[in-house]
Amino acid sequence: MRAGHGAFPCVRYTNDYAMSLEIHETMREGIAVLSLKGRLTVGESSAIRQRVNDCAAIGRVNVILDLSDIDYVDSTGLGTMVICFTTLKKQGGALKLVNPSKRNVELLLLTKLHTVFQVFTEVQDAVNSFFPGREIKRFDILQFVKEHAAEETEQGS
Repeated sequence: MRAGHGAFPCVRYTNDYAMSLEIHETMREGIAVLSLKGRLTVGESSAIRQRVNDCAAIGRVNVILDLSDIDYVDSTGLGTMVICFTTLKKQGGALKLVNPSKRNVELLLLTKLHTVFQVFTEVQDAVNSFFPGREIKRFDILQFVKEHAAEETEQGS
């Protein structure tokens, strides 16, 4: 934990098989940023829920989940993100997502959760979205899908 940031230290959650999720919390302009690494699955989802509840308990109701290093999300992980979103929203806050992988974007589209979550490419854009009047660049899911479809077509040729 870095001095002056008031953040929780990086915590690794493990099961009997192998370490599969790390959570590192930092603060950015009063917004909690939870950087996740590994897999967000049935065995690890409770760790995210607990961390978000801990944030809310001390008044940090605006949270960003940085999914840059998330390899895999199962239905329980997705459900946990929805529960966290609802928990924070009930307390006047918000949960926003940053940099999901191609697979996770497809999952958000398939479940129509792209209509629930605000998604961003950069953490700073997500932070800016909490402040009225700041310029923000939203994640363009349609453009993302088109670009990846074009890449797959080129690779297949």
